[in-house]
Amino acid sequence: MPSLAAVIRQRRSIRAYTAEPVPPTLVTELLEAAAWAPSAHNRQPWRFAVLGAGARTRLADAMAQQLAADRTADGDRPEIIAADVARSRQRISTAPVAILVAYSLIDMDAYPDPARAAAERDLALHGVAAAIQNLLLAATDRGLGVSWMCAPLFCPAVVNATLGLPTDWQPQALLTLGWPAGPGRPAQRAPVATRTLWIND
Repeated sequence: MPSLAAVIRQRRSIRAYTAEPVPPTLVTELLEAAAWAPSAHNRQPWRFAVLGAGARTRLADAMAQQLAADRTADGDRPEIIAADVARSRQRISTAPVAILVAYSLIDMDAYPDPARAAAERDLALHGVAAAIQNLLLAATDRGLGVSWMCAPLFCPAVVNATLGLPTDWQPQALLTLGWPAGPGRPAQRAPVATRTLWIND
């Protein structure tokens, strides 16, 4: 068994998978690992939708259509848009498993002022991000590859409408996963000292 430190360093964003299916029991194990993340007030704001092949294709098509519209409005060249759209559609529709991750504020504290309401929303986001990290590490530990896509943030209404999600779900990420077809790109990190202050007095 690799150590936690080894799993952390082994994790990569994997976007190409073999055709070997991922057992539903293993997907459930990953979701259970995600659900053991910490969350503010222990409210567990994460929500997961595991997408079957039809749902993956519908979502890939709908998000690709929105991406094309957004990039066209930006004035990008048609050939660049077409390549980006094709890449996005392929990544989602061909993944053996795709999990839509959302948050819900339904169990979080409610405040009348915008500042505290925004802080409470941030707390929910912290919990969801921690849950995703748990899932990524659990998947790496089991030999699976995962890609964390944030595209749903740019078209939440499209995601909600396409998947018929509950009205309190706020889409945050789409995780594609499967057995890796390759090792992924080498990871690089800036020295932690360039991102750290030690404040003693």
